[in-house]
Amino acid sequence: MQAFLVMGGLLALIMFGVPVAVAIGVTAISAYVFAGEAQSLTMIAQRMFSASSGFTLLAIPFFILAGSLMNTGGITDRIFRFAHALVGHFTGGLAQVNVVGSLIFSGMSGTAVGDAAGMGQVEIKAMNDAGFEPKFSAAVTAASATIGPVFPPSVPMVIFGGLTGVSVVQLFIGGIVPGLLLTVALMAAVWIVSKRRKYPVERRASLVELGSAFRGAALPMMAPVIIIGGLISGLFTPTEGGVVAVIYCLVLGLFVYKEIKLADLPAVLWNAIQHSVRVLFIIAAAGYLTWFLVHKRIPDAMIQAVMSISTEPWQVTALIIAVLIALGLFLEGVAVIILTVPIFMPIVAQIGMDPVQFGMLMVMCSMIGLVTPPVGILLFAVSSVSGVKVGAIVSELWPMLIAICVVTLMVAYWPAVSLWLPRAML
Repeated sequence: MQAFLVMGGLLALIMFGVPVAVAIGVTAISAYVFAGEAQSLTMIAQRMFSASSGFTLLAIPFFILAGSLMNTGGITDRIFRFAHALVGHFTGGLAQVNVVGSLIFSGMSGTAVGDAAGMGQVEIKAMNDAGFEPKFSAAVTAASATIGPVFPPSVPMVIFGGLTGVSVVQLFIGGIVPGLLLTVALMAAVWIVSKRRKYPVERRASLVELGSAFRGAALPMMAPVIIIGGLISGLFTPTEGGVVAVIYCLVLGLFVYKEIKLADLPAVLWNAIQHSVRVLFIIAAAGYLTWFLVHKRIPDAMIQAVMSISTEPWQVTALIIAVLIALGLFLEGVAVIILTVPIFMPIVAQIGMDPVQFGMLMVMCSMIGLVTPPVGILLFAVSSVSGVKVGAIVSELWPMLIAICVVTLMVAYWPAVSLWLPRAML
């Protein structure tokens, strides 16, 4: 009963427009007061600090900063040109370029919003100029941005690893196959829609043009190779990998492409600080609420409730997916991961699901939440970039949303999708 009251109060605050981090904090404080344990409020500062000060979580601002540097340093344009030369002649033309460009960009940024704000501006303008409907351009951009947190590096994976102790390196490697499958699924959805609507196709690039585009994007595409290679070899930790990503992008922007000026750095840093603070504030507030849930043994009660419904692993997995998607309709993906990890980790242990597979499942479910109303952050981010209303974007999203759901089910019920590569490489 306490769990329903807590979650009900939290969702009510969010529906009234209260910022997510503030809503989580107010819910936690109210829960302690109504439970007659107001003395526990003295622990707010300590619990919020401990929840957001882990060494692994330090990777978050670094990967966010790397994404900001890429958006400023001319890297996004070079990635777009290479993707254009590579798949522009496929059915769907620039819509396919949009998806492949997001895959390449995701290997450096690790965030969906960073992809939408950076690559999105280039992709939407190019698609609109080529004759695509603006609402379709916006929908493809929102859907393709979900590849960002799935393909490594990934900020949500860093958060999951920091909360659970699961190896972030295994999570990163476990995201490679699902990220590629998600790319293929979205390209298939784009192909179907584009074939039916007869959207324009680009001219096939010559080998010379493809080689030129590849040379222009080769250095940016080396970033994920360096990061993942360093993690696998043990050369550096995920947090140090974030630092390497920042330094690499900074060198490219300042000295190689020379499209970042020293005068640009304060704005880039400020943008990264704002984004990082929003994420870490949610983590800190959720840490205090999580402490209440654990203190009241709510996870234990939830385990008993779930296992009383069914002990069949596939049914329990389906119930977990339903809960994660339902929460994702109202909460940011980061908040969903933080709030549900303490509840679901013991449950998935009982049904024998590998923690890496569960981490990938949580990331995939949170991606569905990013593109579904009423709180889908990507919808609002792309709407602000494109000028297309959120309702119009949602109306065009269904084929891509189905593709995301299919890959989510593959991750949930086919363990090899997320586990084969980590087991083979580590």
